[in-house]
Amino acid sequence: MGLPKRRVSKSRRDKRRTGKSLSAPALTTCADCGEPSLPHHACPSCGSYRGRKAVPAKEE
Repeated sequence: MGLPKRRVSKSRRDKRRTGKSLSAPALTTCADCGEPSLPHHACPSCGSYRGRKAVPAKEE
């Protein structure tokens, strides 16, 4: 089984990990109610998608 000849430096280790960070989800505002929602999804508060009722509104 192969073993590393030299210790991996902090710089090289961190360069390898650059793509693993999480990013915040992109949010848009609903055209009907103005609440934030995910793009290309029905609005969770009013249930509309592209100006039409897509799903029943969430009851609170």
